[in-house]
Amino acid sequence: MCPYGAQSVCEMKHVLYIDCTMREESRTAVLANSYFQGLDPARFSVITLKLDTLGLEPLANSSYRERDQLLAEGNLDHPRFQYAKLFAASDLIVIAAPFWDLSFPSLLKVFIESVCVEGITFQSDETGLHGLCKAENLVYLTTRGGFTETGSALEQATPYLNALRGLLGYGEVITIAAAGMDVWSFDAEAALAAACEEARKTAEYLSAV
Repeated sequence: MCPYGAQSVCEMKHVLYIDCTMREESRTAVLANSYFQGLDPARFSVITLKLDTLGLEPLANSSYRERDQLLAEGNLDHPRFQYAKLFAASDLIVIAAPFWDLSFPSLLKVFIESVCVEGITFQSDETGLHGLCKAENLVYLTTRGGFTETGSALEQATPYLNALRGLLGYGEVITIAAAGMDVWSFDAEAALAAACEEARKTAEYLSAV
């Protein structure tokens, strides 16, 4: 019997975890681990992409020309579009990336370039752009050295991910951040613990709805 009262609610959902953490001792990874502790494994199947292991390349030179040719041919089954297909098909997208240079590491932008593929993650016609991604939420997990506020002029990651919704069509962006991690005399450990608790509770909530 479905514990949530409706079989449709209890169907397994697919999570794409985009891991852009950069260090073995990453505090962002600690935050991400707390999030996944709160996600019900009976309801969510997780695929992890560790970006620094994928050999991603920016769209330039031969890489750009190859992609243009494949799109012109309508060859969307080429292996280079595998990440776009994963992104489009996921019910929940989780991104973990540290706060770098007012945004996130360039490696994440390179990954986003790889998933913005017409015919897979979005479509265009005479009425405009239409997102094809099915994710109900995109959870963005980050840690910041200073006290930069989410969505402020000095924090461009969240506004960018929100703007990208207009192209790709995924649902609400939920940002969970631990700030002040490198501020002298600030209790960074307590701040990280609070953010971890918020992340875990957010995951528990998403598991129940």
